[in-house]
Amino acid sequence: MADSEIVFRSASDLAALLKTRKLSPVEVVRAYLDRIDAVDPRVGAFITVTRERALAQAEQAERQIGAGRYRGPLHGLPYATKDMIATKGIRTTNGSKITSDWIPAYESTITARLNDAGAILIGKLHLVEFAMGTHLHAPFGLARNPWHLDYSPSGSSSGSGAAVAARMTPLAIGTDSGGSIRKPANSCGIVGLKPTYGRVSRFGVTALSWTLDHAGPMTNTVADNAILLQTIAGADPHDATAAAEPVPDYTKALTGNVKGLRIGVPTAYFFDGIDTETAAAVHRALATLKERGAVLVDVSVRNIELAGPAAAIIRLSEAASFHEKRLNEQAETFEPRVRQNLEAGTFYSAVDYIKALRLRTVLMEEMRRVFGVCDVMAVPASNPAPRLDAEATRSGSTSKPPPAPDTFDLGNMTGIPAIVQPCGFTTGPPVLPVGIQFYGKPFDEATLFRVSHAYESATDWHTRRPPLAGTAAAAKTYVPESAAFRRMNI
Repeated sequence: MADSEIVFRSASDLAALLKTRKLSPVEVVRAYLDRIDAVDPRVGAFITVTRERALAQAEQAERQIGAGRYRGPLHGLPYATKDMIATKGIRTTNGSKITSDWIPAYESTITARLNDAGAILIGKLHLVEFAMGTHLHAPFGLARNPWHLDYSPSGSSSGSGAAVAARMTPLAIGTDSGGSIRKPANSCGIVGLKPTYGRVSRFGVTALSWTLDHAGPMTNTVADNAILLQTIAGADPHDATAAAEPVPDYTKALTGNVKGLRIGVPTAYFFDGIDTETAAAVHRALATLKERGAVLVDVSVRNIELAGPAAAIIRLSEAASFHEKRLNEQAETFEPRVRQNLEAGTFYSAVDYIKALRLRTVLMEEMRRVFGVCDVMAVPASNPAPRLDAEATRSGSTSKPPPAPDTFDLGNMTGIPAIVQPCGFTTGPPVLPVGIQFYGKPFDEATLFRVSHAYESATDWHTRRPPLAGTAAAAKTYVPESAAFRRMNI
């Protein structure tokens, strides 16, 4: 099988071929490494490529499968993680000069579980500094959107979104404290899931905001997302916030059947400020699901306009606490936007923080009310990806209202799961993905997979390939600050 055919297969398809030995892990890993070599110099998704390690592990996986010791659907498949997830013996930079040489002596629970499942780490992925910076001062270069190189993949899991969309890895892990899995999924036209808070252990994941942080899967298809979550979910003695809630077999939800499923559609706020093409695409997606038997229900979410401001108070206060020592001793080393946000976080009072936490409780109760009349709630993910130069010059204040409604902070504030998938493209130029977001009940990722898979099965958006168009002119000034911070192959 040609390399180009391998990298454009879903992880689920590749898993079936690996299991039956019609394809070898070495072939798969080499195909993705070749794809990285060909594409990543333009996209900039990887900070570190674990080439030699990945090839050695692929050879080991080939021997294991050949000997009948098949571990499951991820055995022999490559994956990559956002570079704020600890990997033992492999540099984990957090996208920052401050930790650019950090080599963890321990493994995160996420990567330990993936490694135990036989998955093969192929590299560490780009992010903005400590998941709260900008592309403007990126010591590891600039990640770009594969659909048009002058546009942003969005962040903070920018490399995860770009790498999956550009078919440089079939599986990626991102983190989400305010939409950082779902925003890149929307901008890059892939599937991104923020699980329920506690569904996935955060041991070994560098904190941004420990009460808002989530880690989750980013893939090209819903089925791939389900098998990736299956592996990384579950209780963990290393993380007291990891829930003991049983993990179901998510593949059983991939039936394509949504007959009778109640989909709540908000009548206010969530469509305000959404561009007409995106809104129309979301409504067409809902019409498709209705044709397949789903029932659309009008819903409203009270106090939703307060979710973003309250989340900003919590996020910046907790980030300032986590980085307090660094901020006191080496503030000048942070990129300016990060330093600005951290210093802002020190000015919130305990009263401010507690009021924000109380609002979280109000929103959680509100979503319990909403889910009393529906099974999932559907909203636009966001507007299409912005240009890189526009994003780089945007004001850094997280307290200012965004140009479109904040459809993401609700999930972090309440801890409920949310999934984003493509539901169309702009007419262009340039042609860019647009996405729909489904929210679900706590620990009910299965229903999110059910509705997302049904919609995916009825459309072909997930099969489209990014053209890597554009000149990347907007990115020319954003280069690594020195050779020490450029991409490393190990």
